[in-house]
Amino acid sequence: MTEDAARAHLQIGQVAERTELSIKTIRHYDEVGLVTPSARSTGGFRLYTEDDVERLLVVRRMKPLGFTLDQMRDLLDALEVLDDADSGPDERARASAIVLDCRTTATQSCEKLRRQLDYAEEFTALLIARDTR
Repeated sequence: MTEDAARAHLQIGQVAERTELSIKTIRHYDEVGLVTPSARSTGGFRLYTEDDVERLLVVRRMKPLGFTLDQMRDLLDALEVLDDADSGPDERARASAIVLDCRTTATQSCEKLRRQLDYAEEFTALLIARDTR
C-alpha cells in the first residue's frame, strides 16, 4: 500500500472517534457484513474510507429508531443503487421504495420518541416540584 493510500484510510480507532460508535460495534458491523472496511493493512488491520464512515453514520442514525440490521443493510444497498448512475430503472424503483419505507418508519419512530421524551420531561418536572430538600 502506498503512503497516499494509507493516508486516505482511517484506522478503526479513528473511525470510532468520528462516528461515536465503539470499536466492538464497528467490528460487529463488519462481521455481519453491514459495513465492511474498504481495505486491510499489511498487518490485517481494518482500514476505512470516508464512504465507509458515512455508511457507519447512517447506521448510527438508524439504530436508535429501532431498525433491524437487515433493514439497515437494505437501506445502505438502496442508497448505493441510487448513487450509481449505471443502475437500471427497475433497480432504482426498488431502491426508492426502500428509502420511502425507511423514511416512513423513521418518521413514526421519531414521533414515538418525542412522546416518550415529553413524558420523561413531565415526570422530571413533577419530581422537581416535589423536591423536599
